[in-house]
Amino acid sequence: MLRTAKTENGWVEGLPAADPRVTAFKGIPFAAPPVGENRWRAPQPCENWEGVRKCYAFAPISMQEIPGGDPDNIYTREWHVDSEIPMSEDCLYLNVWTPAKSTEEKLPVLVWIFGGAFQCGYTAEMEFDGERIARRGVICVTVNYRVNVFGFLSHPLLQQEQPDACWGNYGIEDQRAGIAWVKRNIANFGGDPENITIGGQSAGAGSVSAQLVSPLTKGMFQKAITQSGGGLRKYGQGSAAVPLEEALENGKRFFEKLGVSTLEEARAIDAETLRDQAIAFGGIRTWAPTVDGKFLLADPSDCFYRNDYHDVPILLGNCGNEHERGALKKPENLSDVEAYAKANLGKYAEDFIRAANVSTDEQAAQFGSSDAVFIGRCVNNLLFLERQKEFGRKNVYCYYFNPSYPGWDNPGAFHSSELWFVFETLAKCWRPFTGKHYDLARNVCNYWTNFIKNGDPNGIDADGTPMAQWKPYTKEDPFVIYLSEEGITRCRDLMTEAMKLRMKHIVEEVIEP
Repeated sequence: MLRTAKTENGWVEGLPAADPRVTAFKGIPFAAPPVGENRWRAPQPCENWEGVRKCYAFAPISMQEIPGGDPDNIYTREWHVDSEIPMSEDCLYLNVWTPAKSTEEKLPVLVWIFGGAFQCGYTAEMEFDGERIARRGVICVTVNYRVNVFGFLSHPLLQQEQPDACWGNYGIEDQRAGIAWVKRNIANFGGDPENITIGGQSAGAGSVSAQLVSPLTKGMFQKAITQSGGGLRKYGQGSAAVPLEEALENGKRFFEKLGVSTLEEARAIDAETLRDQAIAFGGIRTWAPTVDGKFLLADPSDCFYRNDYHDVPILLGNCGNEHERGALKKPENLSDVEAYAKANLGKYAEDFIRAANVSTDEQAAQFGSSDAVFIGRCVNNLLFLERQKEFGRKNVYCYYFNPSYPGWDNPGAFHSSELWFVFETLAKCWRPFTGKHYDLARNVCNYWTNFIKNGDPNGIDADGTPMAQWKPYTKEDPFVIYLSEEGITRCRDLMTEAMKLRMKHIVEEVIEP
């Protein structure tokens, strides 16, 4: 096994994973610490080191709200469990799980970008253990990046100081730097720098979308995965990309709140104080990727709609119980269905009410909770799929993930819940999963790693039998796979009459009024 590897900055040593056929390298620096004068700068080159760096443990997580503080939050119960996890502004490190025995193997590579609304998240979350992916012959790399104000502040003073920089996009620049590091170094871990897949969930999926449309990332990766997010997010859910003018105003108001007037004063504020002030000031609409005209020329949704993104195979989808944000509250009774239609369907409101075909409050509640028309992330993805199939692009594979989720909270297949299955890390979770869940996780991890290897999720299960066929989504056959512990089948047609009407409204009255 490769227990040591040479990087461009020096040698690193990893440890055997729980499976000794995999080596885990944790806490490899890929850029200089973004502290002091490097706060709110693009990631800078990492310094070289002497000897062999022992990469045995995760590096500190990026500055964010302390995990584990809200027991009523499902993500606190699920994976943000450690309130004492080390945290630092010095956070630009990545982790590598490799099954390679030599540097000559040219294994496919997954570069994973975590989610967390661009406000939180970290590679040390226990669901992100890359061992099971590595056991399938894929090198798994998880990349840390700056979040909230540290990763996404825009300000006129930064424009003046850095006229050629990507303003307000330091977090997604960190991701790009991590991908570039992989491309330059992964061969020494047994990987193929010409077979890289980038993937992420939620804000990680939004990050993948940003990388897919940026002119600065062309040719850096060969495939992409977006889970519980992505697609034409701006139209189905509300944009996560902030216009530059709005981002600059946010920055100016934040400096006023801090009582500072120069970058030197702002950079002198300690990281904990800055973090706490930023959390009190705003969230995803304040600290998020910025349409800066350099890294992002437009909102990713607009780029996808006009066919302006890197032509690579894509795997995308959403969970059955994704939560809706903003104005699109799920209807609970007949009055809610009517009010929803009048507020959100324009000239198609009456047709939508007829298409809903509900006559009782109970039917309306069932329609509101089960029909994909009310799932913003499903709308995002289906808008994208319906659009891309007109362009003759590389294959796109779509999933609908909807197993039961055991536990006292009975959450259903909640937002990002597919992570336990993609990384096949169910045994780390507190939930009483059964054998069928483990079977599903094995198959999901198989599908994902097959896609990472060759752009096609189909293949053979561990018992030597073919897995259920997963076809690409095409104009002739709009195939969506349904992933459940009760079986893997073709999904029911998500494009119901109600969904078609909502999408018509979005295209005709929102995108192209």
